[in-house]
Amino acid sequence: MSKTNILVVEDESIVAKDIQHSLKKLGYTVVGICSNGEDAIKTAEELKPDLVLMDIMLKGDMSGIEAASFIREKFNIPVIYLTAYADESTLSKAKVSEPYGYIIKPFKEIDLHTSIEMAVYKHEKESDIKKERDFLYSIVENKESKDIIFVKSNSRLVKVKTSDIYFVEALKDYVVINTANARYTIHSTMKDIEKKLPSSDFIRVHRSFIVRIDKIVAIEQPNLILEDDKKLIPIGGSYKDDLANRLNMV
Repeated sequence: MSKTNILVVEDESIVAKDIQHSLKKLGYTVVGICSNGEDAIKTAEELKPDLVLMDIMLKGDMSGIEAASFIREKFNIPVIYLTAYADESTLSKAKVSEPYGYIIKPFKEIDLHTSIEMAVYKHEKESDIKKERDFLYSIVENKESKDIIFVKSNSRLVKVKTSDIYFVEALKDYVVINTANARYTIHSTMKDIEKKLPSSDFIRVHRSFIVRIDKIVAIEQPNLILEDDKKLIPIGGSYKDDLANRLNMV
């Protein structure tokens, strides 16, 4: 197991030392121990730990929840709460900060180990997805690359020519990019995809559909038909005028 660097935030020195001992026993590296929220933020910014173990009830002006929220938002570091309090009020306040775990004191080492491993794994996967998405967007934003996009398929980034795209369909929190021979499902929104595709070649015809203009072969209200597969795409009422103008209808 590779060394995971952990920052411990606990205002009871005896408890902090006990946590440090348990972490070292489990093979983790404790990069620092802080007793209040302000120091936790400074140390997190300075040392960039892989994870923070945060006591919710800290002495001082800043609570553990406030410190955790700041650390996650500003430094993108996952936080696991350590607390002796498990009442509904505390849980309701804590969950707003989107922690990666919640361990009740006193805890067993196996609970600590399991929570840390799951949190680190989840954060790594989220970071990978963000990197891939940012990479895709950076390519599409490049004006020299407007004729291609990169989409994730089976853990790979696949180059897709925009000229091969027939239509894009929204499915809840995902969009499906459809070509003649493949379908690519990515985590995005129609608004974002619409911005990334070249506006000269694509048009939004429905809140759930974007089509490539040169793939349209006919319109049979309230639908349009795409070439080859004869796919029927609904035309939304608020998009009719724009479609008519773009198709030079007479």
